[in-house]
Amino acid sequence: MTPPPEIEKILFTEEQIQARIKDVGAEISEAYAGRELKLISVLKGSVFFLTALARAITIPVKIDFLAISSFSSNRAAPGVVRISKDLDESLEGEDVLLVEDIVDTGLTVRYLLHTLAGRQPNSLAVCTFLDKTPRRLVQAPVRFRCFEIPDRFVVGFGLDYNQLYRNLPYVAVMKL
Repeated sequence: MTPPPEIEKILFTEEQIQARIKDVGAEISEAYAGRELKLISVLKGSVFFLTALARAITIPVKIDFLAISSFSSNRAAPGVVRISKDLDESLEGEDVLLVEDIVDTGLTVRYLLHTLAGRQPNSLAVCTFLDKTPRRLVQAPVRFRCFEIPDRFVVGFGLDYNQLYRNLPYVAVMKL
């Protein structure tokens, strides 16, 4: 697949992504061996990662979804986050893994962890596809990650720019 002209460079190929997800799936399976795991996906971006990750996990998994909205008066500044689509099922007594496409400032993950912890899961951890640590504003306890990335705007494998490029099978830096 030839990259669109808006793409500056490919960071991770489809093959690299699949290999790393397989490795992370094995790590998760080992960490939760003998238990059932509930994967919580944050819509829309993490759906591609969630699907591939769930296939790589060898223990029983349940899946649920939530969606968030962020509001800010300044596009460059982080805003207020709220849940716009809540989970369908209870988390009480469940081992829960929050599955994110990207952890950036850490503000969204912190909000979600605080909110989900109040629902009394047995355990709660974070798995992210991409971890953009240079932009971290607050501590974000990421237990499992596929890739760390520089402070660049990326698309592909679920990540978008104006709802486009999610379907790219690789992760690439956008020309902005």
